[in-house]
Amino acid sequence: MEKSEGITIPHEKPWQYQEGEYTVTRGSAWSGPGCHLGCGVLLYTDKEGKLVKVEGDPENPMTEGRLCVRCLDMPEIVNHKDRLTYPMKRAREDRGKNKWERVSWDEAYDIVEREFNAIKEKYGAESVVFIHGTGRDIAPWQSRLCWSFGSPNYGNVLSGNACYLPRVAGMAATTGSFWIADVAQHFTDRYDHPGWTMPEVMFVWGNNPIIANSDGFFGHWVIDLMKRGMKTVVIDPRVTFLAAKADLHLPIRPGTDAALALGMLNVIINEEIYDREFVDCWCYGFDELKERVQEYPADRVAEITWIPEDKIVRAARMLAAAKPATLQWGLAIDMTREAIPAGQAIAALFQITGNIDCPGGLVPPAEIMAYSGGWGRDLLPEEQEPKRLGLDRYRLLQMGFKQSSPDVLIETMETGVPYEIHGAHFQTTNGLACMAADPQRVYKAFGKCDFIVSVDLFMTPTIMALADVVLPAATFPERNGIRVGDGPQRGEVINKVTQIGECKSDMQINLELGKRFNPEAWPWETPEEMFTELLKPTGYSWEELREEAPVYLPVEYYKYKNGKMRSDGQPGFQTATGRIELWSTFYNAAELDPLPYFEEPDPGPGSTPELFAQYPLVLTTGARNWNYFHSEHRQIERLRKMHPDPIVQVHPDKLAELGMEDGEWVWIENQNGRAKIKIESTPILTDPRIVACDHAWWKPESDPEKFFDVFEYNINNLMVYSPGKSGFGSNYKTSICRLYKLEDGE
Repeated sequence: MEKSEGITIPHEKPWQYQEGEYTVTRGSAWSGPGCHLGCGVLLYTDKEGKLVKVEGDPENPMTEGRLCVRCLDMPEIVNHKDRLTYPMKRAREDRGKNKWERVSWDEAYDIVEREFNAIKEKYGAESVVFIHGTGRDIAPWQSRLCWSFGSPNYGNVLSGNACYLPRVAGMAATTGSFWIADVAQHFTDRYDHPGWTMPEVMFVWGNNPIIANSDGFFGHWVIDLMKRGMKTVVIDPRVTFLAAKADLHLPIRPGTDAALALGMLNVIINEEIYDREFVDCWCYGFDELKERVQEYPADRVAEITWIPEDKIVRAARMLAAAKPATLQWGLAIDMTREAIPAGQAIAALFQITGNIDCPGGLVPPAEIMAYSGGWGRDLLPEEQEPKRLGLDRYRLLQMGFKQSSPDVLIETMETGVPYEIHGAHFQTTNGLACMAADPQRVYKAFGKCDFIVSVDLFMTPTIMALADVVLPAATFPERNGIRVGDGPQRGEVINKVTQIGECKSDMQINLELGKRFNPEAWPWETPEEMFTELLKPTGYSWEELREEAPVYLPVEYYKYKNGKMRSDGQPGFQTATGRIELWSTFYNAAELDPLPYFEEPDPGPGSTPELFAQYPLVLTTGARNWNYFHSEHRQIERLRKMHPDPIVQVHPDKLAELGMEDGEWVWIENQNGRAKIKIESTPILTDPRIVACDHAWWKPESDPEKFFDVFEYNINNLMVYSPGKSGFGSNYKTSICRLYKLEDGE
């Protein structure tokens, strides 16, 4: 793309300027720590270069000066006394002990290079795994490090890759692209853009975007559009802020989203209120879908989902009547075992109603790079690809998604089949506290490794339990960077304004390690040169982009009509049939059901009634809080005061039945394990049979040699590794449990 094709934002002030005694730097807030969004920020530094204040940038068209408390509190985070500020090592026999020794960067790199190369020479590069957390700003750099080292095993420890990837993979398999809600986020003039149409209705499904900004989606956009007259339908077991303000709230039983979507499809298809022209011209397998949804009449779906039948019918009719309608969905879809058919069913609602690649509907995001596919796949030796863990078991992993299977990884570490794992590189991940189902199982599995290095901002339970070398990472105000990630990608930069100790950016660390492992794959001298390489599609160098950012990529609607969705230039979609596949040829070839379906969560009231009698509450976990991002921020005093303990939300009627009180500490338990948690009595759970609890808890103030009590408070003690048939999806957000009181001394 030529520079002239990009759209730049004129600023009243340059990217850096003086305001009184402070230097003010404009940039993007994109981890770490924090979320996926990349809000526009103004960073204030004093004469000594200390970060003293963060404000929202009112000239940024995406967030318009609005920030959450985590960004506003960045000075406390950046300057925190407990930051990791220099490399450290300890003897392998001292794992789990607080016996760290400070070393230089060169010595730390020497150790990592020596140990990983020794494993590679003796066992093969595949015996080293490269593990990241949520992805955020690490996916390109760590995937390149992994593949240039020669290992095919890049990924995470989240069962079923149950975050973002099930939706991405499912949409790509059936339509050739990922799709996001079009709320004018692609345009500099936003809602005033003449080619954009406001959605008549938005379905907010399995996501609370005010707090959890998934897919590059800023939650306040929903409120903006509600003020302009957009209607909303919210599917959530809790009465969130948006649910309370919605035109229709569907309080769903966790894990039954596929059934709800199929029931709505039943209404829309049988009442013939779908977009017949779009279906006839651009969809494949409609007749087969019509036959499948006859299994899901609204009355049956009401019994499954615990949603009144009339609400299901009303929601279906609202969607069919709206022109356009759009969807903002989230992690709750991914975090059920059969996430793939659930996503397929939900997407089909918007496909058969013609809300695809149109203003205000669902649109493919503009991309600088295919974020979910990593960077540098061509560097992996051809003979290494077949060794990727899970590739032989899950065909969906063969379709452009290059992660290994976390479930097969843990199994392989325990059994040594098909080969042994001897080394691990952790980066921006606190797996024992956050992603790992059955965290003690994962602790034991990784404990077998000969060598582990971890890159992070603070000491974590995972580092304390498992690492031999720790490398201190920079926060976003301590580094330069570019905003490349999920959602609509745009040319924004992260600008370094301060320096804490010897911390280095994740990008610099990987560049310097990469040069040691495979210098030809890392020809750049600085991270900024790497950024320029990735920015080539925009026509900008990193330095040029910094002067003009943000730069928006051009957006066009109805690309499927003029051949811009297909690699061969023909009209249609990038699928085997050239159409949106309601009946998926890819799933059929992969020996999966080609049509969407619902499968009862297991365990659950519909699949294991006898077990449910022992554990008679439906448990959902992981809803975000304002002040934390997953397992981060627990040591930040101001943020911790807002939410000092892990909580389980319980309906007041259920508490009275159990003889428990608000604020009481209890055990939450199921057949897999238990965790200690504090009760919060709240009526926002409209069905007393459902409880909702925090995830990713540990206590930095606790004993480091007890791993900061991560095994005591971690709700994942109740979870197991159990992916869907496709290898994607896992039941983190739908399980069963019981509550009981602590004994004296507990």
